Amino acid sequence: MFAVLVLEENPVGVMPFIVQIRDLKTAMPMPGCKMGDMGPKLGWNSKSNGYASFDNVRIPRDQMLMRFVSVDEEGTFSIEGDTRILYAVMMNIRMQLIDHSGIALSKALTIGIRYSAVRRQFKNTSGSKTETKLLDYQT
Repeated sequence: MFAVLVLEENPVGVMPFIVQIRDLKTAMPMPGCKMGDMGPKLGWNSKSNGYASFDNVRIPRDQMLMRFVSVDEEGTFSIEGDTRILYAVMMNIRMQLIDHSGIALSKALTIGIRYSAVRRQFKNTSGSKTETKLLDYQT
């Protein structure tokens, strides 16, 4: 989970954490945690998607994933390593999003063009009862 790290009432930024969301004995949500199922999904009945929201949940320091950033016991925030690496990872993910959206768009365009090659629409002005193919339509 990602949460806003707040040190001495000052937000530092969004950081990754591991959070206990259910009580170990009762399996009920922990205080401040709200969660549920998103319901049935068309064509994806085997998938179970849910949601979780947190309201004023305090996460202990030892549950923070501190590979690139850390907070010591005195509350001092420090960045480990080179921040350019973190930026490069973010840019790589953004490039992958653009690349994958282009692939999805090309698949959708292929389906649309193939469908328009066989779809008949618009009545002929020549008096024929057959409709014109969508790709043959003048405009």
